[in-house]
Amino acid sequence: MPQTAVQKFIASARQLCVEEKDPAKRWQNMAPLLQELLADPTVREQSKSWPTCSQSDRAQNLLFYEDPDYKFVINGLIKAPKSRTQIHDHAHNWTLYGVLDGAETIERYERIDDRSRPDYAEIRKTVNVKVGAGKIDLVPPYEIHAEESGEERTVAIIIRAEKAGGFLQGRYDPATNKCWQGYGPEQIPFELK
Repeated sequence: MPQTAVQKFIASARQLCVEEKDPAKRWQNMAPLLQELLADPTVREQSKSWPTCSQSDRAQNLLFYEDPDYKFVINGLIKAPKSRTQIHDHAHNWTLYGVLDGAETIERYERIDDRSRPDYAEIRKTVNVKVGAGKIDLVPPYEIHAEESGEERTVAIIIRAEKAGGFLQGRYDPATNKCWQGYGPEQIPFELK
């Protein structure tokens, strides 16, 4: 029986974890593997039945796979139209964010204060770009960002260095300059076919 697109991705990602020890290079080299997965029509067809994820105080991600040896995970994020993530970072976690279906806006921010005050952060938007299916965004550790879906449902596949939700990540409100820590997305196990 031939490998599914997801099985092929997992095998290739595991091999990359063996071969490339430098995290920055590993995650750059992971992007073409995710590109192949996003291009597979069977994955896009399956995604039509994936449930929408909550974007409330603690967002949700579908958890498709967690590697038993290398700890990387495959998540799904399905956003309703006009849904926005909170401005956040992923702490120490490397992340590849790939749009499978729909369109959204990716925002990046830089921190411009001197970091001397607790619970305070001045941030400035540096990127505001609309992307569609097939676009991959590599999010290094502590990179401040947000995403907003467009007029239609948006589906993303996210590859993370480790499962989010069990450690604190940064949250930011540029209107008040408040920053705080919160746990990452709740992981909802979901079986891929």
